[in-house]
Order: sequence, then structure tokens, then C-alpha cells
Amino acid sequence: QVQLVESGGGTVQPGGSLRLSCTASRSILSIVTMRWYRQAPGKERELVASISSSGTTYYSNSAKGRFTISRDNTKNTMYLQMNSLKAEDTAVYYCHIFYEMDYWGKGTLVSVSS
Repeated sequence: QVQLVESGGGTVQPGGSLRLSCTASRSILSIVTMRWYRQAPGKERELVASISSSGTTYYSNSAKGRFTISRDNTKNTMYLQMNSLKAEDTAVYYCHIFYEMDYWGKGTLVSVSS
């Protein structure tokens, strides 16, 4: 079993920044791909970014150029640095790994509003 706990969400004005964190309860981050998803009200959950065990990153078109995913295996933690935030980035952000099965955190709410 693995528990994932997200933190760092909050309310920010358009153009602002936030850094999300996802900490795992076990030292397995070095061997799994980690992903950030988000779900906006009334919309389906969508992949925002991922980082593989080798460090290869992927970004959705909406995240490219504004968000940066990273990981610190020594802290069992993944990060999502979000800059130039827009109203359409408002969503609950979830971290995910697959380690023998799917694991999800409970999410952290990001609200971008003036």
C-alpha cells in the first residue's frame, strides 16, 4: 500500500504562482512514473504532467511553458511548479502513481481568481 498526500493548493490571482507537492508514504518514487492530474468542475480528469523514473517529463499543451514537474526521491516527493496561472487552471489537482495498482491522492484545490 502507498499513500499519496498532496499539498500546496490555494487561491491565487491570475498571473500568480503556486507549487504543489505530493509526498508518498514509501520510498518507491525512484522506480515509478509520477503524474499530476486535475479535474475542473463539470469536467473530466485530465493529465497535466508526468515524470518518469529516469526523469523524462511530459506536459499537456495547457501546461507547457508554464508548469514544471520535478521530483526529489530522497524526500519521496514530487512537485508541480505552476507559473502564470490562469482562471482555467482552477481545479482539484491529484497526484498518481502506478505501482502494482493505481494510487491516487485525495487532491488539493487550486483556485485562480481575481
